[in-house]
Amino acid sequence: MDVVLKQDVDKLGLRGEVVNVARGYARNFLLPRGLAEVATPGLVKELAKRDAQRARHEAKTGDEARAIAQRLEKLELRFNVNAGPTGALFGSVTATNVADRLWETEKVRADRRKLQMDAIKRIGRYTVPFEVFADVVAELNVVVAPEGQELPPEEELAAMEASEQAEAQTGAAPPEPVEEPEAVEEAPEAE
Repeated sequence: MDVVLKQDVDKLGLRGEVVNVARGYARNFLLPRGLAEVATPGLVKELAKRDAQRARHEAKTGDEARAIAQRLEKLELRFNVNAGPTGALFGSVTATNVADRLWETEKVRADRRKLQMDAIKRIGRYTVPFEVFADVVAELNVVVAPEGQELPPEEELAAMEASEQAEAQTGAAPPEPVEEPEAVEEAPEAE
């Protein structure tokens, strides 16, 4: 018996697919639970029409998404933040901040879940992948700089991070005191 799935069903198919199942399975499980409906010729024809329309729409939307992705890759999003002397931020730059900045500067709506990034906690240059549309990913250039200053060169940023990590390691476990052998002073011999 052919049925059209109304919802995704594990080990059977995805929503909108026409699948052939046993009559008992359809009559006793799929149909009473509202997971499927009987595949009539009219319904199958309507689904084919919808799929063709969706394919045309996705092709048009995909081309638009590629154009947006090219525009966004040329862009540099700059965040001026409070930072300590070692480059660590007082706070962080999150996916929500990046999505808001995209809207403010480019009027591009971005779902923060489509930005593949962790919170940025140091000054520097970052590349953030952004899924604009299915199979269309733009690489956003994000610059996190100290407030009122220019971003230091890459070598200096690496040195700052290394010094902060060294401080964190020494701060977490204070070095054990090294016992030096006691110097024995010779007493002047009595004459």
